[in-house]
Amino acid sequence: MKIIGLVTGPVQENCYLIWKEDFLLIVDPGAEAARLIAEIEKTGAKPAAILLTHTHYDHIGAVDHLRDYYQIPVYVSPLEQEWLSDPMKNLSGRHPELGPITARPAEIELELKEHEIAGMSFKVVATPGHSIGSVSFIFDKFVVSGDALFKGSIGRTDLPTGNLEQLLTSIQTQLFVLPNQMAVYPGHGEPTTIEIEKRTNPFFNA
Repeated sequence: MKIIGLVTGPVQENCYLIWKEDFLLIVDPGAEAARLIAEIEKTGAKPAAILLTHTHYDHIGAVDHLRDYYQIPVYVSPLEQEWLSDPMKNLSGRHPELGPITARPAEIELELKEHEIAGMSFKVVATPGHSIGSVSFIFDKFVVSGDALFKGSIGRTDLPTGNLEQLLTSIQTQLFVLPNQMAVYPGHGEPTTIEIEKRTNPFFNA
């Protein structure tokens, strides 16, 4: 299984393309749909679904364009389904210079369990604290952590539904229990590993 990260939009959000053989998953297409399509075409794999770690505006800006272009479903936490179409809840309403950023409701609401899409298996775990419906996607050798865990940091908790204690607990109980060698692909910034964050992340090594 292969994964590449593409930095999109003014907030430098990471969109991930994950593919195996003939099919591909798109995680958090935040912006720059045309560039994402160009990169997808380079892989030679056919998109099968869009997965969302959460629905803040910087993670959803290209959702409808890619969904319509490839005719594929969107998966989201039921706790943030309505955020997709609500600029105040997805926070784009706080940034009038961006204009309202919305997407139509997702076709499928994620369950916290093992999933398989087009031959690719992953587990969905709840990692709230940055936002109430934040989830992480655990694959065989890596986890896509959204805005929960970053290299040397954690997601913001000062936004609506954010909670610092909840986020720290989410990371410790859902992510730090993963194998040390597991790669972590965050919603912003560079990749890291579970071992590095357990050993050096200042939020857990005060």
